[in-house]
Amino acid sequence: MNWIFLIMAGIFEMIGVLMINKLHKDRNLISLILLIAGFGLSFWLLSLAMETLPMGTAYAVWTGIGASGGAILGMIFYGEPRNGLRIVFITMVLGSAVGLKLVS
Repeated sequence: MNWIFLIMAGIFEMIGVLMINKLHKDRNLISLILLIAGFGLSFWLLSLAMETLPMGTAYAVWTGIGASGGAILGMIFYGEPRNGLRIVFITMVLGSAVGLKLVS
């Protein structure tokens, strides 16, 4: 169950990052509320996951999901570059997170 909490924490981290960019562009209350909710839920779920998962593994997986997800969402929603090397490095981040899960 803690791995599910950790994955969900990463997803809410991605939502928080997406809302930072949206708030910067739109400056509205809905974006601010979604930003606070995204990061709040992310930290709460991360804390639940860390009750049994090692801190280093949980933090690395959480940041990996958030960083790679943020990059992917930036490419989808904000026209950020989509070159092959960028995809390779995002895949490496995700692969590292999976590797940590396999050895934990």
